[in-house]
Amino acid sequence: MMIDVNATAAQRLRRALDDVASGYVAVITGAGISLASGIPTFRGTDPDAVWAKDVTELGTLEYFVAEPVNSWRWYLDRFIHTLDKQPNAAHAALVQLERQHVANGGEFLLVTQNVDPLHERAGAQQYVKVHGSADRVRCVGRGCIHAAPAGSLDLSAAGVEQFLAAPSFASLPRCPECGELLRPHVLWFDEFYGEHEDFQWPRVLDCTRRADLCLFVGTSFAVGVTRMFVEAVLRRHVVALSIDPGVDETPHRHILALPEKAEVLLPDVVAMAANVP
Repeated sequence: MMIDVNATAAQRLRRALDDVASGYVAVITGAGISLASGIPTFRGTDPDAVWAKDVTELGTLEYFVAEPVNSWRWYLDRFIHTLDKQPNAAHAALVQLERQHVANGGEFLLVTQNVDPLHERAGAQQYVKVHGSADRVRCVGRGCIHAAPAGSLDLSAAGVEQFLAAPSFASLPRCPECGELLRPHVLWFDEFYGEHEDFQWPRVLDCTRRADLCLFVGTSFAVGVTRMFVEAVLRRHVVALSIDPGVDETPHRHILALPEKAEVLLPDVVAMAANVP
């Protein structure tokens, strides 16, 4: 992609998308896209960033097994608030972008690292929540229909209200099928992407092999899935752009930095396509 130094960030992104109008567009989102919805980032520099306050060792299966009460308290304290939030303009614009691209005969996949429910609430259709979902839980019992590799339950079935009212081993969320402990349906730091079918890891791997354009939105490039997409970009010479306000240069010189707020830039990009005769 030739870069017009006089073009705006919206014009650069619009041109990149138009160049692969009938190709495969991959969008990889991180916590930064949900900041405008009131959800703090994780490794970002904002004062409420989750991992600025907690060591990542707490977000592990090992910690859950050793300290299930404290693990659930820690998890709910940091993630249950995401369920009260609503999508912002960036989430809505990505839905429109998906519709536009698919209508043109292209293929589209949104891979989000976020466990919040905002992409699906906005109306996304082709998406993967590769780190799980805060509105679901699953059983730890072997062979249970609500356990890995395919089972899960809506959070409403976990009885977390009773646990929050009086946290104790006796009030821990339990599986309605087998009585074993329930756990958050998320990917802990000491787990692997392929451990549950909901994470759709084969689909993500296929996307890295075939995508014609990668758009990173609000990600710090600090976790495995983003590193994998970056490696694919470099290996396959795929066009790649990153939307991140205040970041004028990405960690990888082959990824074009667009230092804008996603909730401002993405609606502008969508409107450009909508205004084409």
